[in-house]
Amino acid sequence: MSLKEQITDDMKTAMRAKDSERLGTIRLLLAAMKQKEVDERVELDDAAVVAIVDKLIKQRKDSLQAFTQAGRTDLADKEASELKVLEHYLPQRLGPDEITAEVKAIVAALAAELGRPVAQGDMGKVMGAVKAKLAGKAEMGQVSAAVKAALAG
Repeated sequence: MSLKEQITDDMKTAMRAKDSERLGTIRLLLAAMKQKEVDERVELDDAAVVAIVDKLIKQRKDSLQAFTQAGRTDLADKEASELKVLEHYLPQRLGPDEITAEVKAIVAALAAELGRPVAQGDMGKVMGAVKAKLAGKAEMGQVSAAVKAALAG
């Protein structure tokens, strides 16, 4: 079963259970997926769905932080509950040690490909390779920090 089908099934389950909070979040996700399909005239695969979920999670985290700082606990609680629902659809994330190991392997492969040590100026090349390999498996903020550390050291 694809991730898209799982999300649709979860929406039906939430409707039957009359779980309005979960249902609203799932509908929000489905709307974002449909918007992407219509805009780009493509059928979404699991990787594209994970990218959309990642984007929505980042938005929720930013909103949660802003609402918490503003003292709006009612809105912060809503964002937190949406965040839990969305995180359910992400694949298992890599830990910091695994991310560092993957980045070091990619940097070593890129250095062999270039025929010289990889420098700070090659950050774009490294990030492109890392994004292609770790998309959906790791948070890109952590990946970027690991790449910077690998290029510095």
